[in-house]
Amino acid sequence: MAGKLPVSPLAPARFPDLPAIAGLELASVAAGVKYQGRDDVMLARLCPGSAVAGVFTRSATRSAPVLDCQEKLGGETSAGAAILVNSGNSNAFTGGAGRASVEAICKAVAGACDLPEARVFTASTGVIGERLPDDRITAKIGDLVAGLSPLAIEQSARAICTTDTFAKGASTVIETAEGPVTIMGFAKGSGMIAPDMATMLVYIFTDATISQDTLQAVLSAGVDSTFNAITVDSDTSTSDSLMVAATQQGPAVDSAVFAEALNTVMLDLAHQVVRDGEGATKFVEVQVTGADSDADAKRVAMSIANSPLVKTAIAGEDPNWGRIVMAVGKSGAKADRDLLSIRFGEALVAENGWASPQYSEEIGAAHMKGDEITIKVDMGIGNGAFTAWTCDLTHGYISINADYRS
Repeated sequence: MAGKLPVSPLAPARFPDLPAIAGLELASVAAGVKYQGRDDVMLARLCPGSAVAGVFTRSATRSAPVLDCQEKLGGETSAGAAILVNSGNSNAFTGGAGRASVEAICKAVAGACDLPEARVFTASTGVIGERLPDDRITAKIGDLVAGLSPLAIEQSARAICTTDTFAKGASTVIETAEGPVTIMGFAKGSGMIAPDMATMLVYIFTDATISQDTLQAVLSAGVDSTFNAITVDSDTSTSDSLMVAATQQGPAVDSAVFAEALNTVMLDLAHQVVRDGEGATKFVEVQVTGADSDADAKRVAMSIANSPLVKTAIAGEDPNWGRIVMAVGKSGAKADRDLLSIRFGEALVAENGWASPQYSEEIGAAHMKGDEITIKVDMGIGNGAFTAWTCDLTHGYISINADYRS
């Protein structure tokens, strides 16, 4: 893609100061997979005994790295582990060559890090359908290992970016009687975001002492209200991967407490992905309540969040609430026009099957001028609820994706 993209107007002021995790080392390097003059490969090395959990895209055309990671999860944990990620090429829809590239990279990393190949996990993100130049990556494995450091967090986060305009990081600390437990992670994602498990690429690390089975269960339970609750463009990637690794170097912690903290980090990263949506100028929260079930609430929320008509109206700061009505009606959820109510922020827009008498276009237009938009829909039927997050759809999205391969 020609030229460097301007930073999203919704971006945080800077990359956060993320804490080092005992038992984790990171490094990045420029391998020239696609991009020139920037790091494009990241390596994470984990100490022996580390538990690794993951969730991945359910796309029927998922990439060779995704398939390989899915096969390896849940195995022996006494050895250390490594995660290698490249940007610029997704190694997806590359046939037998894709699998061969994964094997070559895993073999090289395993040899350099003295690990079993079964404990090396990889991911690739970028253009689909082009053979991965794995020799450029394997040639840099020695440099990566030599550069490993507990502090190379921001560099590693930037190395996995593609159309991202900013690197994304988040952390939290759980205080326990035995001492603090730290959770830290970073993500990439900007377009092709409608996760069907996680979103794009996300790597979260903790020093908690926790079993692999518990870590997997907590992670799997947390994605539905975080990464599976966001959308940029309704498209699910072939490469979506979310991995969480626990080095066992810190205290044990109650699983429910850990789950709450992990979800906080995941939601923070998920929101950052939406704020970096390709061409985005508005961060949009869609709250649906009063649905027949939580599942119905999600259908409605995602129908609104994915609607090009809704998203372009938001981009144009047009309070066209009729488009919300349309999206509710097409969702497939149980609905009754005369029980439905709609709000822009706190302003009641529509109720009882008609526009609210107290609503005016000026009220809705004022809310739409903000950087953060809230759309509230009460179905008036039951107790089902779900919140989704999205962004507006601007000409910038077209510009970015029209020349992505050039």
